[in-house]
Amino acid sequence: MSGGAESKDLLLTYYSDDFTGSTDAMEAMASAGVLTALFLTTPTPEMLAKFPDARCIGMAGSSRGRSPEWMDAELPKVFSILAGLGAPILHYKVCSTFDSSPTIGSIGRAIDLGTKVMPGRWSPTIVGSPRLARYQVFGNLFAAVGGVVYRLDRHPTMSRHPVTPMGEADLKRHLAAQTFRRIELIDLLELRQGAAAAHLEARMGEDVPVIFIDVMDEESLAAAGRLVWEHRGAGLFSASSSGLGYALTAYWRQIGLVPKAVSLPQAAAVPAIAVVSGSCSPVTASQIGWARAHGFRTERMDLPSALHERTREAEIERLAGVATSALQHGISPVIFSAEGPDDESVIRFDQLAQDAGLSRPDAARAVGAALAEVTKRMLDRAHPGRIVIAGGDSSGEIANALDVQALTVAAGLTPGAPLCRTWSEDESRNGLEIVLKGGQIGGETFFGQARAGGVVR
Repeated sequence: MSGGAESKDLLLTYYSDDFTGSTDAMEAMASAGVLTALFLTTPTPEMLAKFPDARCIGMAGSSRGRSPEWMDAELPKVFSILAGLGAPILHYKVCSTFDSSPTIGSIGRAIDLGTKVMPGRWSPTIVGSPRLARYQVFGNLFAAVGGVVYRLDRHPTMSRHPVTPMGEADLKRHLAAQTFRRIELIDLLELRQGAAAAHLEARMGEDVPVIFIDVMDEESLAAAGRLVWEHRGAGLFSASSSGLGYALTAYWRQIGLVPKAVSLPQAAAVPAIAVVSGSCSPVTASQIGWARAHGFRTERMDLPSALHERTREAEIERLAGVATSALQHGISPVIFSAEGPDDESVIRFDQLAQDAGLSRPDAARAVGAALAEVTKRMLDRAHPGRIVIAGGDSSGEIANALDVQALTVAAGLTPGAPLCRTWSEDESRNGLEIVLKGGQIGGETFFGQARAGGVVR
């Protein structure tokens, strides 16, 4: 591939609906030996030319927190650019918890737009990803937390997500509220009885139905990958989690398209890292608590100060000063806006936004923008070589503010959150090590793991 031309060697392109998900999708490919370049802005031919051996091209986006009207305005041009690169599959990467709604992050609207740019007679959707402890069985989605598997509508976090709570685990029913498109299912029994291909052929059509494929273990994962790859036709659009990437690479290994055994390098230890978190997940809260108990300098953003125009600058400068001072003394800072879903700032967020004269979406973006400015000042003053950003919306705001054009995987850390290397025309940002971590990703010791480059005991 050169100068942005079509490539016969390109296996997949993708657009991720948030920034943390974009690195999760990149890891799925990179861990199978598929060189992947993830762009944080629309790639120019010159930018593409820097990665001549890439077989997967991704773009990080923010549609998970956007309205259908925003999608109508923004996604068609992005999808057209990616489809024009010539890969047989265009992947709209969604979260493995599939959280979305008709008004925010509508996966149905994205499918309606994306299927217009690819010629396929079906649109596969794979959400299950055993590596991430996500399982789809007979169309219902389950997710593990703390080693316990919950049906998604009973999941302790996702059932009460502050923006897109999941009150329905049956993904056909959930998606039906977002699109009028026909929705079908290839279930686990059809996969295991060898009937999936015949049933798929019978369900395809000129109306391009969405067809979910059950995945609950490595066997069904590879079977789902085979079904998609062997029935890709002239090209498919797929709204799926990173389970699609893991399914395809599992099958590609079976047929020799990618190496049978590839492992990501292990990250080296560093003296200190910087963590910036906009996540309100209980998983991230436990990670902040662990960091506090193990020598990290944890500092909460004062949300009223960050949201009000007259106090915003002082709060940003205060947090940047705390983080910079910690790094200069060899201590890893954690700057955060919330500590779990029961945090007072989360419970009172609507009122805090109203007091600041902001709508809830504008207030959420203001928090992300403040965290982004804190990160920029900390990087300029203390020059940490490795940073961790927690939370999908926060990752988008911060990454967009750092003048970084692309990312590649540098090393593995934990499933769904690899250590990445930045590519930037700004030398002060080029080569930075960065982790974009979704709120639900990682164990309690993750921030310590990111600093140590491996398991923390």
